[in-house]
Amino acid sequence: MADTGWIEQFRGLSTLPQPVKDQLVAESAVMTVPAGVAVFGPGSVPDNLLFLLRGRVRVQQTSESGRDIVLYRVEAGESCVLTTACLLAHEPYSAEGITETEVKAVAIPRGAFDRLMASSREFREFVLTAYARRITDLFRVIDDVAFGRIDVRLAARLISLAPDENNLVATHQQLATELGTAREVISRVLHDFQKRGFIAQSRGKITLLDRGKITHLAASA
Repeated sequence: MADTGWIEQFRGLSTLPQPVKDQLVAESAVMTVPAGVAVFGPGSVPDNLLFLLRGRVRVQQTSESGRDIVLYRVEAGESCVLTTACLLAHEPYSAEGITETEVKAVAIPRGAFDRLMASSREFREFVLTAYARRITDLFRVIDDVAFGRIDVRLAARLISLAPDENNLVATHQQLATELGTAREVISRVLHDFQKRGFIAQSRGKITLLDRGKITHLAASA
C-alpha cells in the first residue's frame, strides 16, 4: 500500500476511499521550489495541480495599464483555484504565481487529475468545493477594489501581513500591489496613519504602534 501520509494535511482528501488515496500517491510527485520563483505565468498551460505541503504562493495579475494586484495566496494545506480552473477549462493562465517562501508541494499530473475527476465522486467534490470557496474569496477582492475604502483595506492588509508581530517589511509599492492601487495613494494613507499615531515608518519597514486602532479601522468596513 502506498504511503498516503501527506493526504492527511488536506481537508477533504483525508476522507477519500483508500483506493483513491493510493492512486493519488502513485501518480503524484513531491517537489521543492525556492522562494521568489514564478511557478506559473500568463499564457502558460498547467501540467499539474499542486497541493502545498509547506510554504506560500502569491497569485497576482497585471492589468492592461501595468498595475499589479494580489488576488490571493495559497498556503500549506491548499491548492490553487486558478490552476483548477485552467485544468478544467483547458485554458492558459491569465495571472502569475510566485513563491513567497520555499515551497514543498505535491504535483498531480493533468492526466491523473482528469481521470480522478471522471471516476471519483469524492475527489470531484473535494476539488469543486475548494474551487467554490476560493471563487467566493475572489469576488470579495473584486468588491473591495471596486467599492472598498482604501484606508480600511490598507488597515486590514497591514494586520493580515503582520499577524504575529508589529514589524512589517514592505515598500509602498508592494502594498499598492497587494491592494491594486497606485503607490501614491498608499503613501498618502500611510502618512495619514503616521500622523494619527497608528504606525511609524522607515525605509521599507512599517511598525504598528497602535494595533488596536488599526484593527478597529479594518473592522469598520
